[in-house]
Amino acid sequence: MTQITADSSLVAHITMKLSDGSAADSTKVNNKPAIINMGDQSISPAFEAQLLGMSEGETKEFTLAAKDAFGEKNPDNVHYVDINKFDADTPAKVGSIITFTTPGGEVPGMVTEVSGASVTVDFNHPLAGQDVTFVIDVVEIK
Repeated sequence: MTQITADSSLVAHITMKLSDGSAADSTKVNNKPAIINMGDQSISPAFEAQLLGMSEGETKEFTLAAKDAFGEKNPDNVHYVDINKFDADTPAKVGSIITFTTPGGEVPGMVTEVSGASVTVDFNHPLAGQDVTFVIDVVEIK
């Protein structure tokens, strides 16, 4: 039986749960499993280490500390934007996730505070700073 190695490419369903047990996200919702290319640095080394040795059809649950999941919150990723940069299509409303265009491409940010003409936008990953439990269902190893 084929097992995941350091240079495997695989198709897997990923479900993420927060420390309180609530589901944060799952590829099963839209039945669109993720494609993971081991070693391409799209996932953390700690995440990859959990996948090594798994086989097709296998399910595994593991928890990663914030630093190994989506990283710690970085205060440098919180920016203050003038309220004039927002409009009816992209309102400055707390909880809104808005995609901003930067020289490096498009980056999603969440509005966390509106104070007068200043809008606080957090560009950290929504799960940054949190321990995350992952449930991996390996569909296929290529």
